[in-house]
Amino acid sequence: MIGGNAANNEVHTQPMNEINTTPLVDVMLVLLVIFIITAPLLTHAVKIDLPQATSQPLPEKPEVISVAIDAAGRMYWNDVPLVDGEIKVKLAQIADQKPQPELNIRADKETRYQILASVMADAQNAGVTKLGFVSEPQH
Repeated sequence: MIGGNAANNEVHTQPMNEINTTPLVDVMLVLLVIFIITAPLLTHAVKIDLPQATSQPLPEKPEVISVAIDAAGRMYWNDVPLVDGEIKVKLAQIADQKPQPELNIRADKETRYQILASVMADAQNAGVTKLGFVSEPQH
């Protein structure tokens, strides 16, 4: 009897050779059922009527006209010298254009304010609505 008891009480020192796949199969079947149920929901799209829109082309940027005034009071229209009184004619021409060009005034720092004021007044009287000043930043 001692021999029989010794055989039943042996401690297994070797690892098991077989893997229990039953829990793995159970998990895989559960995942399969979940994917079967959720897959049609992912491909379902909501049917809507999208509005139709027409787009307008972007307006072209207007031309930029540069009026330069040097320290002596001489004026230049896009770097072309002007004679006295010609500035009023040029300003009237650009005021009638569609789209109206932008007028940029570049003046020497020694230019008298009276000359700048007269150019701005002439531009306003001609009907120019887009007026800007060009300067250089200090270093």
